[in-house]
Amino acid sequence: MTDIADNTPVIVGVGQYSERVGETGYEALSYMDLGGRALAAAIEDSGAGGSVADALDTLAAIRAFEMSRPDRAPPFGGSDNIPRSFAKRVGADPARAILSTTGGQYNQKLVGEFAADIAAGRSECAAIVGSEAISTVLALSAKGEKPDWSETVGGECEDRGYGLDGMLEPALFAHGATGAIPLYAIAENARRAKSGKSLDEYRDDIGDLFAPFTVIAAKNPHAAAPKERGAKELATITDRNRIVAEPYARMTVARDQVNQAAAIIIASAGKARELGIPPERWVHIHAVTSATELELSERSDLSANPASIASVENALKIAGKSMDDMAYLDFYSCFAIPVFNQCDHFGISHDDPRGLTLTGGLPFFGGAGNNYSAHAICEAVQSVRGDVGAYALVGANGGWMSKYATGIYSTEAADWSEANRVAEVPKAKDAAARSSDDFDSAMVESYTINHSKTGSDAVFIGRNEAGERVVGNADLTDEATRKVFEGGQPFGAKLSVIRDDRGRNMGKVV
Repeated sequence: MTDIADNTPVIVGVGQYSERVGETGYEALSYMDLGGRALAAAIEDSGAGGSVADALDTLAAIRAFEMSRPDRAPPFGGSDNIPRSFAKRVGADPARAILSTTGGQYNQKLVGEFAADIAAGRSECAAIVGSEAISTVLALSAKGEKPDWSETVGGECEDRGYGLDGMLEPALFAHGATGAIPLYAIAENARRAKSGKSLDEYRDDIGDLFAPFTVIAAKNPHAAAPKERGAKELATITDRNRIVAEPYARMTVARDQVNQAAAIIIASAGKARELGIPPERWVHIHAVTSATELELSERSDLSANPASIASVENALKIAGKSMDDMAYLDFYSCFAIPVFNQCDHFGISHDDPRGLTLTGGLPFFGGAGNNYSAHAICEAVQSVRGDVGAYALVGANGGWMSKYATGIYSTEAADWSEANRVAEVPKAKDAAARSSDDFDSAMVESYTINHSKTGSDAVFIGRNEAGERVVGNADLTDEATRKVFEGGQPFGAKLSVIRDDRGRNMGKVV
């Protein structure tokens, strides 16, 4: 390690902290306390002889879910300076404090940004911290309790905003596809249409994909649902495993009711030596790439996510490796389709002996808001430390397959002297499908039936006679239309469309 340049960025510490409601030792910790404990764990993990807290010149906080949209606020209050609240808990006072944008890809993107800053001499030691306490918030709220989690810390903070560009689609939202589950379900059904499978057959595929994830989750002390489940159990519809949006059963969607935090510390090799961090703790960053996808309604193929593929391919190219060289994989798994897309493109079997997750995946480990992939990176770091010379790949996803970031990690040294190991993939603007709100008929491309407390909506995306992309609701009060959509095969069906008194496009089978 003595021949590694002082400005080489290396991950020197990772930490996770979690608690489950009602279990022994449960403390009902706030977001700030969970994140502080994860950061303390990362500092301890480094094995440093000197003070890592004092060395931190940059700290970024990942925006929690309840702070991720302008119309939301933490129900128990929060900090006026989230990154500095995390720093305060370990006695750190970084010169620079950052609050991230929304998106599950952003923690990994920050790894690349901070690594580049270190390589360029703009930083020597940086941390990324994120936390979620959604499970505790729900548990306490159900009991009528409302603790005060507000904090006044003050100080400088670089707030990067919500970062929701490309993730707010008014036409889809107006027709009931207002969140991740129905929007992913529309993409998933488009893939099912290409495969020619029935709803039950496709749910079996999802069960086969995710059953091995539950095995990993069952062994992970930080998992929100540490229980091994079989493929058939995941695929079978029951009162407990109800449909939330076709084709998704409840057990196979991201679990956001978690109390989890993770932290990553990156330092220059020179600072790591100065702090007395043993070289065997160092993990090198071989590539970080990011990419932005078209909006869902603009994608020529509703099932595809070429930006994510481009991100992974570019990361492998920068690292000078192939997918076969990756000993450890974690593909973002909020739903099945982001994993399916990677497997389809790279020819990876769903039962690949390497496994497709390092944590247990978002439905079983838990979907820790925008911070899930920080947990995956923590697991990747620990995996390659225990397998010297091996490589790990983490694929991080944001929005509705809207943004993607890929990281490649190893104990093998990465040369940052000339090679640019951080890259942004250009957005494919020319491929955007043209949308229209002027139509009286539509051919269905994909759909979902979204179930909520207020009822069920069948949302479709299709094409009008001019070939333009259109959005609407199928009229489930019409018997013929209901049978086609509930039968699971409305693909290619022609609908007559009228505008109702709520301004919605309502389609009936012709």
